[in-house]
Amino acid sequence: MMSSLLLSQLLLLSLRVTFMTADLGEQCPDSTPVDLLSAVLKKDTAAFTSGVEVRSSGGLRGVHFTGPHDPVSLLSNCERSPKDFSIVVTLKVAHMAQKKSEYIFTMMEPKITAQGALEEKEDDEGSNLQIDMSGKKVRNNAEHRRLLLGLRLSGKRLHLLFRGERGVTEQQVFRGAHLADNRWHTLVLSVVGHQGRLTLDCGSLREILPSRPFPSDLSFHLSRFHIGSRGRWKGLFTGLLRQLVLVPGSDATHQICPSAQAQLASLSVPPLLLSDVAGKNPASQLIPHESETRVSVGLEQMCSEPLRGQLRFNPLRKALYVCDGTSWITVLEDRKRLDYVEERQVLSTSSETHDIEVFQVQGVGLMAAMAHRSTTSGSAVYRWSQQNGFQLYQNLSTHGALAFRHFNMGKKTFLVVSNCNIGADVGKEVDFSVIYKWSRKSKQFVRFQTLETHCARDWEAFKIHRHTYLVVANHRKGQINHTIDSVVYKWNKPTKSFEVHQRLRTSGAYDWESFKVGPYHFLVVANAFDGVTTSVDSVIYVWVDGSFRVLQTIKTFCATDWEMFQIGPRVFLVVANGHRLHGNGPGQYAINSTIYELDMIGQVFVRFQDIVTYSAVDWEFFSLGEEYFLVVANSFNGESYSLNSVLYRWQGYEGFVPVHWLPTIGCSDWEFFSAGGDSYLIYSSAKAPLAKVFKLKMY
Repeated sequence: MMSSLLLSQLLLLSLRVTFMTADLGEQCPDSTPVDLLSAVLKKDTAAFTSGVEVRSSGGLRGVHFTGPHDPVSLLSNCERSPKDFSIVVTLKVAHMAQKKSEYIFTMMEPKITAQGALEEKEDDEGSNLQIDMSGKKVRNNAEHRRLLLGLRLSGKRLHLLFRGERGVTEQQVFRGAHLADNRWHTLVLSVVGHQGRLTLDCGSLREILPSRPFPSDLSFHLSRFHIGSRGRWKGLFTGLLRQLVLVPGSDATHQICPSAQAQLASLSVPPLLLSDVAGKNPASQLIPHESETRVSVGLEQMCSEPLRGQLRFNPLRKALYVCDGTSWITVLEDRKRLDYVEERQVLSTSSETHDIEVFQVQGVGLMAAMAHRSTTSGSAVYRWSQQNGFQLYQNLSTHGALAFRHFNMGKKTFLVVSNCNIGADVGKEVDFSVIYKWSRKSKQFVRFQTLETHCARDWEAFKIHRHTYLVVANHRKGQINHTIDSVVYKWNKPTKSFEVHQRLRTSGAYDWESFKVGPYHFLVVANAFDGVTTSVDSVIYVWVDGSFRVLQTIKTFCATDWEMFQIGPRVFLVVANGHRLHGNGPGQYAINSTIYELDMIGQVFVRFQDIVTYSAVDWEFFSLGEEYFLVVANSFNGESYSLNSVLYRWQGYEGFVPVHWLPTIGCSDWEFFSAGGDSYLIYSSAKAPLAKVFKLKMY
């Protein structure tokens, strides 16, 4: 009796332990993100899963599906679906018919067939097979599986599919997700408790509160994944996938947002889609995805198989296209190209000129403010005439002017000048720079506000959240103190004046450049000299919680200018390095100036290209049609101020290559402008009382 009672207690204890173990195994044991996309990729591009290709679009790689692939096994350590989870997807979809649906991924379970319960395993070659009770191998078709979980795109809706009660497929529908616009998008779909959320490009948020919570008892045992399909041709995903990550146990939104480029925010992108394979660059071997993108004929129609071979002429772009059954291929296109540069005007100025600012004044036209060295004649504002070029319009009283910057606040136009004491006043520690305001009544610039500066080399104006800011590059106090504060000013609307907002420590500051990437605002300073050496760090700042904070430092050599520009989605910064100097040693004027590119993943600027320059003091970026250019102001080679400044053209993988050499004398600044349908460049000379306008001839 005693032994039977003891045996019963042991059996109950054993069952209790079994139940506890099962409960612990119901959820995934960890919350490690699962990279679903890597499951269909391999390092050897020749060994890709059948139906999978890597293609390029807009300079980025993605996975394209030419057919449904064999199912893959993932989440083998998960007995049950996690209570909370999120899905991170980066995709690009060119077009989708209104009533068409495409599957981003599906997770299926084996079906109990009429022949009896099936036990699933994989053969030695990894093929998914079912084995019936007689031991006979049968190819396991997706038709015989039931959907456990899936993500489907249709029109402007995103559907989260899952197996609900009694095996019926249920869905949570997120409306207003317009993804089929031929652009990259990153979305995070999260299921937390009783709520579903969709975050698109780290911005817009859509929430739904379904009538029933997401089931937490889905069996993941023996489940198989189909990426880009549900195992059938029907519903095959036709776009590109760059990222597909399942994150058990948490909402991944805060892991990737905010991001410098929200449309490409990443949690886990397969390495093959990021870098070269085995030291090779397969980019040239990748199929451009756009070659199969359906695009419009005229305004609305599509290129489709019935239109194969048909020609289309676009009178606006003066281009001829042919339909290849899926897309319109350019046959002929009228692209403007830079042919040569011709001298348009030689402008005699009252003094040497350090800087030119070209801008528009409403109701007046194109104007140029020239910062003249002379305190006697001051600086001047010129007005453009299509027939006569720039003509003197107004003189401004300045003192050793080094730079002008214009900006607008509403309908009002302002002009701020950087003054730096010269001659008998060179030892003074304090200068006064002036803000001028355009008077509609007198049609002149009038003095508006005076600000204390220290040999100001540059001003930069920018807006953040509808507020207007100015930042001054204070170069030095007196003759020897170069490590001083430069100042950010903020417009105070009640007092109608600019007031100090923030002080930033700089070393011989020469130039400021402001720019924006996505929702983020940046400032970069060109530090030129710390009193001992020109080898100093220039600094990139980012706006955080109402002020600028250091993001990155870059070693520069008498940095005199920064220029930010974009080519497609790529963001660049180019620095003009003046010369190498340390102590009383000899100066080196023929040195590299460098182009840096923003690494969106690392969120830092990395070296892209070095260009030999000669005491460079300015870069100017501009575009003509679909071509991109940089022109550098070479000012001194160690022996002469008369030397060529160089015009470079963007050549893609080759970077910028020289295409024109322009003779200049002590070149101090380049500005690009357009007038009357033509394009021009103007340069100023810091060694001669002249400025030259060049016309860019196109063909």
